[in-house]
Amino acid sequence: MKRFKADSQMSETTQSQRNGFLRHVPLMVIFAVAVFGFFVLGDYLTFETLRDNREALLGWRDTHYWSMATGFMVIYIVIVAFSLPGAAVASMTGGFLFGLYAGTVFNVVSATIGASAIFLAASWGLGASLTARLESSEGAVKKLKEGLRENEISVLFLLRLVPVVPFFVANLVPALVGVKFRNFLLTTALGIIPGGIVYTWIGVGLGGVFDRGENPDVSLLWEPFVIGPILGLCFLAALPIFIKSIQGKKDA
Repeated sequence: MKRFKADSQMSETTQSQRNGFLRHVPLMVIFAVAVFGFFVLGDYLTFETLRDNREALLGWRDTHYWSMATGFMVIYIVIVAFSLPGAAVASMTGGFLFGLYAGTVFNVVSATIGASAIFLAASWGLGASLTARLESSEGAVKKLKEGLRENEISVLFLLRLVPVVPFFVANLVPALVGVKFRNFLLTTALGIIPGGIVYTWIGVGLGGVFDRGENPDVSLLWEPFVIGPILGLCFLAALPIFIKSIQGKKDA
């Protein structure tokens, strides 16, 4: 009887270890593909590639619009989901091929789906164990966790709106600290719209840029008439955090 219990416990332990490993497989695959893409695909997902193939791409778009749109979105989703180089190029390509309105929609939807994929992979694997540790933590870590939970949507919006936060960081960090997926999805879909419009807008003018033999000027993002409204949105997203902080100090 004792031996049966020991064998049963050993079997459960082995099964638990196997399940724990399997939970990390999606994130491991993403990391491996990201490393591969960084060293191998970086030379292909460029403006030069787009410039050299623009006539063929435009011709295919004119004759097979929805096939081109679907293929473009699939590629964009893969780029974001696996954190491959070329996300900015993809965003501008959306504007170049489909114009400002359709291009923005295709870009935002694709980026949201790709971001959701990497969020779910991270939260299912490493994020699950890290979240469990945060739940049982005390002291400063506990206060940080509670502060994040109370201001989850505001913090997520800030991650999306602040231009200096890399996109893959804004995808991974929320998953690792256990934020709710519905909040992540909402803030991603809405928070990337301002930046998405800017990059798509730049992409609309790529044809003229290529004709002049120049490179796209992404410094437009930092022009006052562009960065000003984005910083204003950042302020609005951070406002609830400041208000709660002030109220907390008064209550104390």
